[in-house]
Amino acid sequence: MNKTININLGSIFFHIDESAYQKLKQYLEAIRRSLSDDPQGKDEIISDIEARIAELLSERVKNERQVINETDIVEVTKIMGQPEDYAGDEEFFEEQPKTQKSRSNKKLFRDGDDKFLGGVSSGMAHYLGIDTFWMRVIWIALTPFTSGMNLLLYPFLWILLPEAQTTAEKLQMKGEAVNISNIEKKIREELTDISAQVKEGASDFSEKVKNTDYKKYEKKAKSGLQDILETLGKIFKILFKILGKFMGVLIIFIAASTLLCLIIALFSWVSFEVIGFGGNLVNFPIFIYDSIIPFWLLGILFFIIAGIPFIVLFILGLRILSSNVKSIGMTTKLSFLGIWIVAILGISFSGIEFAAQRAHTGAAIFKQDLVVAPSETFTIKMIENEELSNKTRLRYNEGYETVFDGDQMKLLSNRVQFDIKHTDGNVARIKIRKSAEAKSRLKANTLAESIDYDFDLTENNLLLNGYFLTVNNNKYRELYIDITVYLPEGTTLYLDKSTYSFLDDVRNVQKVHDRDMPTHLYKMTDENLYCLDCDEDDFGYNYDPNNDNFKLQIDENGILVKLSNNADSTAIKINKSGITID
Repeated sequence: MNKTININLGSIFFHIDESAYQKLKQYLEAIRRSLSDDPQGKDEIISDIEARIAELLSERVKNERQVINETDIVEVTKIMGQPEDYAGDEEFFEEQPKTQKSRSNKKLFRDGDDKFLGGVSSGMAHYLGIDTFWMRVIWIALTPFTSGMNLLLYPFLWILLPEAQTTAEKLQMKGEAVNISNIEKKIREELTDISAQVKEGASDFSEKVKNTDYKKYEKKAKSGLQDILETLGKIFKILFKILGKFMGVLIIFIAASTLLCLIIALFSWVSFEVIGFGGNLVNFPIFIYDSIIPFWLLGILFFIIAGIPFIVLFILGLRILSSNVKSIGMTTKLSFLGIWIVAILGISFSGIEFAAQRAHTGAAIFKQDLVVAPSETFTIKMIENEELSNKTRLRYNEGYETVFDGDQMKLLSNRVQFDIKHTDGNVARIKIRKSAEAKSRLKANTLAESIDYDFDLTENNLLLNGYFLTVNNNKYRELYIDITVYLPEGTTLYLDKSTYSFLDDVRNVQKVHDRDMPTHLYKMTDENLYCLDCDEDDFGYNYDPNNDNFKLQIDENGILVKLSNNADSTAIKINKSGITID
């Protein structure tokens, strides 16, 4: 019959026989004596060792009535190991084999000592055997591939995974054996870290001791309402912390993506300059054309203006994610600011120069009589040059196209418009007005004169080029071609379908819109064109045919009475010379 003793080990109640109790007592006293030379943290080490022994004994107890025997103590001490520095207790351990390391039993915990939010990433890093930094990078990198589902998984892991609080749990988290030497080593490392923080003026250790020693007493003293308010405060604090980290990740992602795009754009920009195309293949900002600042330097200035703010945002995002990221020094900040201001001044100078280059408008006017047979239909058609242009459709267009005229690279534009008006004489004629903008009126006139435009008249067919050519650096000089065709009264006109988008507010009796005028026959009256084959659906909404049958005009020249019948009309003029009927 053995005597049993009730003990409280590591806050756990056990039934243990007397011989096992004596062996356990000697074991703990031997450990305590081995730590006597270095009393720093001795009580905490002993406390953690007792807690680990209690945990191991609890695994061997199948029910609350079971008694711990001497065999159980021997097995536990084999796992925990023997203290290396003890004296006078060799006989206690004669029956036991040499100390053996316990089998590594790694468990998944949250690491509360190295955390941004809840320590999930650092705990998983310990479990997987990788660096905590890369574990956090993996979480961030998985966000676009999982459509943000990993961000929803994180709070669940935060709730489900326990935090490694005791020394034994911290050793298990890292896969280290939970024995005397490792427990002692871990506690001494923590004490060393705390001492360093104290030396630097931090009060974390004192707060930890205070919270550890008196936590249960503080809870008793607080009211229930205060506990609720503190809990809510912690919840909101965590939510704001999560939101802040999310914003940090978002800022880093946006800044990094933008910087990458800017680098690619700058490389492409400079590449165009190196291969000799400059800004002729890409629509860059308009004020860089014909600038005295080199093309490649303008690209660098644009990169600096857009890039420096995103570099600052990137650093800000890193600081939001980790407090270990240091802020850039004041010297660097001032250098960035100075470079950024210089870049803005450079681009501003280029913009001012561009505005000066377009300060005045000039024109070059060309006139020529046209030989038109009155008895035949006069046709106007727009033509294109398929050898020059890659456009699939001829139409008015505000843009430019880079083409090769022989060995020369030029700009092709469809900024061509024409109007049709009545002439008092009997001879048809054409007026071509070329316009451009430049720094002075003289340069604008010269630039307008240099525009390459042509037309042809063949057998009563007026063939107008639907395009013009100019040199490369005139892309944004507001170049236009305005054509006016003057026809005498009685001329029959046909507008080809190619003129659809080139007509410029051509006035006609029925007020047909420009887009509806092509593919119809017209007759020139003494004022405007009269459509001979238009449907009523083509007429303008404000056209009234009754107003065109009779017209009375009285002025200082006398009296004019006009009677109209479709395109035919009779006019009666009464003045000092008498009465004239046309």
